Amino acid sequence: MTAHPPSSGFGYVFEDLSVGMTEQLMRTVMADDVIGFAQLSGDNNPVHLSDHFAAKTPFRERIAHGLYTASLISAVLGTKLPGPGAIYISQSLNFHAPVRIGDVVVAQVEVVELEAKKRRARLNCECLVDAKPVLDGEAIVMVPGRDR
Repeated sequence: MTAHPPSSGFGYVFEDLSVGMTEQLMRTVMADDVIGFAQLSGDNNPVHLSDHFAAKTPFRERIAHGLYTASLISAVLGTKLPGPGAIYISQSLNFHAPVRIGDVVVAQVEVVELEAKKRRARLNCECLVDAKPVLDGEAIVMVPGRDR
């Protein structure tokens, strides 16, 4: 079941969530994104920044930072499902394949469990390139209630 954002524009409150809700975003990885992420994170590994270096690796070309790809999950959680006000509690990540400059990444999340007492949601998270998983994992987020 695809989520349909509430008309308030402020994301979902815990009481509006249900198991099975899904949301996604699509992003083309650009060279400027990789350079910007390196500058922001301080991760200047040449496999991300140097064509010459990357050509000598098993990847044969520059790849995006794994955590850049994972940040797309954060974007879904913080802007779409559950949306603004959601706070990360934890995130597990499993990396399956590199993401290259020019790849179109689809980041998607699905609500798989709701814990009413703590207003927490557990979500399966996945990033795909050409319909193949490059990253998956699980997030637990705290979601504001209706009384926020």
